[in-house]
This record gives sequence, structure tokens and C-alpha cells, in this order.
Amino acid sequence: MRFWVLASLLLGFLIGSDAAKAGLSTATRDMSAATDPAALPHEFTKEESTQETEDQIGLDRSKRRDVQRRLTRIGFDTKVNGKFDEETRAAIARWQTARGYPSTGFLNALQQEDLLTESDTAANASAGVETDSPASPHRGGAHRRRPGGPIGVIGGMIGGLFGRR
Repeated sequence: MRFWVLASLLLGFLIGSDAAKAGLSTATRDMSAATDPAALPHEFTKEESTQETEDQIGLDRSKRRDVQRRLTRIGFDTKVNGKFDEETRAAIARWQTARGYPSTGFLNALQQEDLLTESDTAANASAGVETDSPASPHRGGAHRRRPGGPIGVIGGMIGGLFGRR
């Protein structure tokens, strides 16, 4: 019985999908969708960020980890430990230099927003890659990556039929 249910669902899915249009996207994506410092008023782009401006943002340990993950996602690798040590400060400074900000290694509110926007754009451009999913309570909290799209749907149906998650 389960076989027939699965077979009919799979057949319906395949018939309903437009296989001729499936495939990789050839559209070009603008990876520089972050705030362009040249388009901002003069006082925002030249404002040097300091420990004080960073403290005003209110970055707790989890938000610092988020900043570290986002820096790594866009190519400025650093350890994700929730501490802004020398390695993280250097990554922030490299990011600031690459984006036209004064290179201080500290963030201000505008720069943090720019970093969030840029990393979200990069994450959306890499379709199908799961980056910030919560850790699974199974298997000791290890991160489990699940496929998306039709494979994920079919795998979910089969797992549901046989009692697996």
C-alpha cells in the first residue's frame, strides 16, 4: 500500500513539474548589492568606527557569532567563537577596506547593516545551500544538511512513510 501511495505521489509530481525549464539559472547576480559608500552622505562614509560605536550596536555573544559567520560567508574568514579577537578584528578591517570604509576593525551601525545585507544577498545567490539552520537535537546537536527542492520533498515523503525524520 505504501509503495502505491509513494508511486502515485512521485508520478503526480513528475507530471506536474515543468522539466523543460528545470536546470541551472543563467541569470547574472549583482553581488555588490550592499550599500555603496559613494552613494551615502559624506558624514556616514567618513565616520570612523570605534569601540564606542560598536558598543552602541549592542552586540552580545550570539550577535558577534552571527557577524563572524557572515564575514566568513562572504570570504573574510574568521573563527566563529563569539569573541572579537585579533583575527576577527583583522577580518572586519579587511572587509571595511574592501567596501571603502575607514579600516578600524570596529563596526558602527551603518557598517553592521551593510554587512547583514551583503551576506544575506550572498546567501540568497547560492541557492539550495543551507547555512544558518539550527542544530539538530538528534545526533548530539550535530548540524544536519538536508537537500532542498524535489529531492527533499521525495526524501521527506519516504522518511514519513517509514517513520524516519
